[in-house]
Amino acid sequence: MIRYPRDLRGHGPTPPDPKWPGGAKLAVQFVINFEEGGENCLLHGDAASEAFLSEIVGAAAWQGQRHWNMETIYDYGARAGFWRLHRLFTERGMPVTVYGVATALARAPEQVAAMQDASWEIASHGLKWIEYKDFTEAEERAHMEEAKRLHAAVTGEAPRGWYTGRTSMHTVRLAAEDGSFAYVADTYDDELPYWKRYGDRHQLIVPYTLDANDMRFATPQGFNSGEQFFAYLRDSFDLLYEEGTNGAPKMMSVGLHCRLVGRPGRAAALKRFLDYIADFDDVWVARRIDIADHWAATHPPVEIERPSELDRDTFVARFGGVFEHSPWIAEGAHGLELGPAHDCAVGVHNALARVFRMADDEKRLAVLRAHPDLAGKLAQAKRLTAESTAEQAGAGLDALTDAERARFEDLNRRYTDRFGFPFIIAVRDHDKASILSAFERRLENDADSEFAEACRQVERIALHRLKDMLPC
Repeated sequence: MIRYPRDLRGHGPTPPDPKWPGGAKLAVQFVINFEEGGENCLLHGDAASEAFLSEIVGAAAWQGQRHWNMETIYDYGARAGFWRLHRLFTERGMPVTVYGVATALARAPEQVAAMQDASWEIASHGLKWIEYKDFTEAEERAHMEEAKRLHAAVTGEAPRGWYTGRTSMHTVRLAAEDGSFAYVADTYDDELPYWKRYGDRHQLIVPYTLDANDMRFATPQGFNSGEQFFAYLRDSFDLLYEEGTNGAPKMMSVGLHCRLVGRPGRAAALKRFLDYIADFDDVWVARRIDIADHWAATHPPVEIERPSELDRDTFVARFGGVFEHSPWIAEGAHGLELGPAHDCAVGVHNALARVFRMADDEKRLAVLRAHPDLAGKLAQAKRLTAESTAEQAGAGLDALTDAERARFEDLNRRYTDRFGFPFIIAVRDHDKASILSAFERRLENDADSEFAEACRQVERIALHRLKDMLPC
């Protein structure tokens, strides 16, 4: 048994309505990453200088040495860039979430006071602005605990949001297991919040962004000018607003860094974007904690059936009858690479259909022959499966006139004599008249074409049954 842990389905084709306050068509959320003073530096006990997200694109870490240019570029963010961003947002009364690196916050008391005076949310951005990919779980957990302790000491309250940024594969799980965060932001996989289960706990995830993010000023093939940044933000906003107008509201996150967009040539582009969205009355500009609290109240976690997590016997007992009297299909499906994408009707159907399609003709023929005749002797004797009974009744095949019954019996006999298996059709897609029409038409098919059509109908019947069984 192989299980695939990544969730490639998410909210699926019909995301939930977030029901943003005031009927807003879009929630827009700005993050200011405050990392200056928390980056890699020998002064901070690190082995090398910083090499990430600065004006020096492609910089290399200097092992055992301080890097004057890098340090002063970061210093600019705290000394000048922060205050420019602070003015831009406070002058417009727009709320902000700060991702604050705990050691950086500890070195910036005036900036922290300004954040708090503006009622900005200060979420945790970890203990240090360093890579955690090679940390052990124990080491990373210890840094997380120290980040929370220092954050509370510096700001006066514990952080309710968490974002590491330079994560390990354990980061989100460790933050969820910590149990103290209203949301975790270390994903880039959606435009709406969602719940992720870890053990018995449901953790709210409020995804972040790396595309509508000024970090692309510091990466190859990124933004080369403020105008490019503005155009990208505006286009993102416009499309999301249009989708919200058409009944599918989303969330737009914008990532900012004091040392990057805080430079005047870039800040001018941010200013234009803030003024652009200020003209929309039906847009909710919110802190991430506001979005998290709203989502938790509006869409609390719901425990759903997860077929990919069932043991073999339970899986077969649950889905073994979906393909009529053919539990071997469910047995084979359980051994496939299942994951969260299969925890819905379409997902389980895909797994079952794969096994059915890969079987040889003899095994598939046995599945066809396991199906009952339409309105035949088994139905009259009330010996159909519950599923078949309901399906035939839904098409009115349990209430035939004598003439209709005689016609079905004749068609059943002729069809079985010609093809060697009963006529199969997904009756939920039809009424009595269209079933009879299909019966007559398909009697004219050649054997290979009708075998293929019967198999397609078996799969269609299975999908209908699964949609009755699973809520999604």
